[in-house]
Amino acid sequence: MATGYITHRDCWLHEMGPAHPECAARLDAIEDRLLISGVMDALQRFDAPKASVHDLELAHTRLHVAAMRGLDLLMQEELQAGGDGHSQIDTDTMLGPHTWNAALRSAGAVLLATDMVMSGQLNNAFCATRPPGHHAEHDKAMGFCFFNNIAVGVMYALHRYQLQRVAVVDFDVHHGNGTEDILAKEPKALMVGFFQHPFYPNSGEVAKGENMLNIPIPAYTKGMDVREMIDMLWTPRLEAFKPEMIFISAGFDAHREDDMGQLMLNESDYTWITRMVMDVAERHAKGRIVSSLEGGYVPDALARSVEAHVRVLAGL
Repeated sequence: MATGYITHRDCWLHEMGPAHPECAARLDAIEDRLLISGVMDALQRFDAPKASVHDLELAHTRLHVAAMRGLDLLMQEELQAGGDGHSQIDTDTMLGPHTWNAALRSAGAVLLATDMVMSGQLNNAFCATRPPGHHAEHDKAMGFCFFNNIAVGVMYALHRYQLQRVAVVDFDVHHGNGTEDILAKEPKALMVGFFQHPFYPNSGEVAKGENMLNIPIPAYTKGMDVREMIDMLWTPRLEAFKPEMIFISAGFDAHREDDMGQLMLNESDYTWITRMVMDVAERHAKGRIVSSLEGGYVPDALARSVEAHVRVLAGL
């Protein structure tokens, strides 16, 4: 198995203030765990390029992309004038002087992974980047997210490689409202996801399109119950769709130790979910999977969960 590990040091520089849970320590924890466990030795590491504005506009409005760029330029000017160089997007999302570059790298990682998987250089890839993306809507940044990395990748795969069926699997504790907003009613895309409900961003109970399979689940749902729901609902839908490529919004904040949510998954559940996705990909998509980091805010639990996920991708 040739598995890529795509990241960039620019992703460490983005910050949204002291004590913010979406911080560079998340990437440090992942790298340390993969190195100590020896998993990193089995991966092919690549630096993420910057996504182009054209690529971002596959999933976002020109106005949204321009607004983010404009804010970045404004923050650079403010920083040079002695200010702190930050702009509040919403109550928990802040654009800083390094956010623009980090966001371009995060989307660019998914694009590079898509190219390498489609060319056969890699069987699959994991993008260890930040900021995350699945809350960013067609024309809106929110929930720690500025551009929707996975949705950009999906639209790129559909346009660049003329794929006819691309699936998104989202297992973050929060509903991927941004991905749904962008891909709803896109006939060549299918999105399946589970998420805690009611919970931020208070969406997903009613799907925006027939190509959206949302599974809202209550707080304190255990991993075995999640597996049963996946077997009953996700798997038949994915099998019927026969995706030619699968993208994963890999959020690990549904872990029982993560205080961002109240679901009860552990590493073995992430192993099981990843194997399920791998099985579908092997049957229908030539094994082609691109996975990108979303949530996960307790460093140790995040690192263990990513290790479990990547071990399956790499066939370890």
